[in-house]
Amino acid sequence: MKQPSWRGRVAHALESIGSQGLILGQALRTTVAGEVDAVEFGRAMIRLGLYSVPVVFSTALFVGGMMVVQSIPLLERFGAESLLGWGAGFGILREIGPILTGLMISGRVGANNTAELGTLSVTSQVDGLRVLAIDPAGYLIAPRVLAIVLTTTLGTLVSMAVALFGAALSGLMLLGVSPDLFWNSLTGGLLGVHDILHGLIKAFVFGLAIATCSTSFGLRARGGAPGVGRAVSSSVVVSALLIFLLDALVSFADTASS
Repeated sequence: MKQPSWRGRVAHALESIGSQGLILGQALRTTVAGEVDAVEFGRAMIRLGLYSVPVVFSTALFVGGMMVVQSIPLLERFGAESLLGWGAGFGILREIGPILTGLMISGRVGANNTAELGTLSVTSQVDGLRVLAIDPAGYLIAPRVLAIVLTTTLGTLVSMAVALFGAALSGLMLLGVSPDLFWNSLTGGLLGVHDILHGLIKAFVFGLAIATCSTSFGLRARGGAPGVGRAVSSSVVVSALLIFLLDALVSFADTASS
């Protein structure tokens, strides 16, 4: 199979960006107009959001513990065990929590969304909705976009809390740092509204990227089952790249404004 030229790759990338912009515009228009299908939105929240809680919970718990494990040599070398809460909180609230949740949501929810919409596209069911005078934007696009954004944002709050609990538990078991010392170090040196909002802003932006990317690739899937597979693969990869790119941009913007 002939590989596309660099011009073809650039054109495909621009097409993808434009498609994601259109998806976001349709979701915003439908939401503002109050045309979001409430039943489909509820189903999307349960299927995409609620069922993701166990995955986010278990992953965050172990990641919080591993942060302590990796920091043990440095803390013991400088006798800085009392700073464990500050160090763990800084990483979890501002970076690990949002990125971890974004990647987990992208791999589970984003891939699921792309596969479902891709199957509907290759079987012409999206065109069937238009024939029945049902707007795909209100029935398929907006409910899923809203559900993914809410899932990523709320899931980040859950992952932050669970990861901090895992770090505190590991600190007690491995370093003998009492929970009181851990939380005093956390709240006294770091925890504030700005730090929490920083992580939630990242989660919100990541959710928009995952939602628009997975929806765009799903609706543009062509070529039967192989096309759906390619769409899912591309969606997960592009979403992950966008998460790291947006993480850097939000961090730089926050640093420049402070």
